[in-house]
Amino acid sequence: MLAELDLSLFYQINRIWTHPILDTLLPLFRNKVFWIPLYVFLATFLLINFRRKGLWIILCLAATVVTADFVSSKVIKPTIKRERPCQNDEVKPYVRTLVNCGAGKSFTSSHATNHFAIAVFLAVIFGRRWRWIWLVGLSWASLISYSQIYVGVHYPIDILGGALLGTIIGLIIARFCRNFIDLPIP
Repeated sequence: MLAELDLSLFYQINRIWTHPILDTLLPLFRNKVFWIPLYVFLATFLLINFRRKGLWIILCLAATVVTADFVSSKVIKPTIKRERPCQNDEVKPYVRTLVNCGAGKSFTSSHATNHFAIAVFLAVIFGRRWRWIWLVGLSWASLISYSQIYVGVHYPIDILGGALLGTIIGLIIARFCRNFIDLPIP
């Protein structure tokens, strides 16, 4: 039942809910190089505005991403060994693959894990200062995650699993780091 729902929703997103503009944009949104200007801006903003605490935030954020990626890519994926839709011989003929399929496994989506970890980490650190960061961060992570399904490299369950894993990792590391970052609330 869950597998059927997962596959049905995958087909809806990948084959039915499509548009030429999304065919151009969503492959970009899931490309980590596309987001480098944002990451550079974020690091610069943190260092200029928070100085030494900004450096601690960057280091904790790096630890968040490294942990999220490690757990998803090196622990869960090799254990679960789920094929991507674009690798599965039964599904592959019906998949619109808009990017290179890749050789890795599908569950959990590392893109979803990493970006939800980043979004939740930043929201926990800055949420009392800037409440809007929750909405912006989670929307950003969701867009990148949705793109993974749209381009044909992940099933919806892979995204949900990655989002949950990233949220947990982001929460744990942010709560730990918040103890020594201690930003004043304006």
